[in-house]
Amino acid sequence: MKTLMILQSTVKTTVSSEYFPAAAVLAGVVLFWGIGLLGGLSLLSNHQTLLTTLSWLLFVYVAAVLTPLAGLVAVVDLSRRLLRNRASGDAGSAGTASA
Repeated sequence: MKTLMILQSTVKTTVSSEYFPAAAVLAGVVLFWGIGLLGGLSLLSNHQTLLTTLSWLLFVYVAAVLTPLAGLVAVVDLSRRLLRNRASGDAGSAGTASA
């Protein structure tokens, strides 16, 4: 029971973190491209109907175009938040040191 409470607290803290949305998007992008590099596109070699194959190709095309853009936005957002928090932490410690 205690382990469940600790796990629940950890998950709640992680999900409510300001870094979570951008980190989740970045993890999704990396997962998509990792699966693609490891052979996820081999689904196209199966004999399927033309509509199924075209739908899959359209999905992969859209994902291949949008995931790098989403990854770039996530990296920029994460770095901006890290730099902002680091700067406010440095300013806070400098302000207490001079007081």
